[in-house]
Amino acid sequence: MKRPATDTGRIALAIAAFALFNGVFNPWLLPQTTAAVILLAPGLLVSSAALVIYLAYLFGALVTLVVAGVPAALYERFAGGRASPFAVCLVWLAATALLTLPAAGMAALLLLG
Repeated sequence: MKRPATDTGRIALAIAAFALFNGVFNPWLLPQTTAAVILLAPGLLVSSAALVIYLAYLFGALVTLVVAGVPAALYERFAGGRASPFAVCLVWLAATALLTLPAAGMAALLLLG
């Protein structure tokens, strides 16, 4: 018999994987996050383009996590005390997967041709 805590941990890893995938491949997110990184730390990062792109990927993943967490938080709020952590994580995973659809299309384009 599986414990719900281990299932919740696996879902959290899937959420993080989807967010990182979205941060790297999302064509709508990369220009905005790159501009945000350059504007937030202009003197430190402008000399290293690789560092700017890496931080933009991480910032894109963080934005994905935060935006996908909103529906999960709303579900938890409206469900009151009846919401299980497993259900909240499933809502968060579903929202992250929906946000990752444009990134999946871009990755498919890059891989196929």
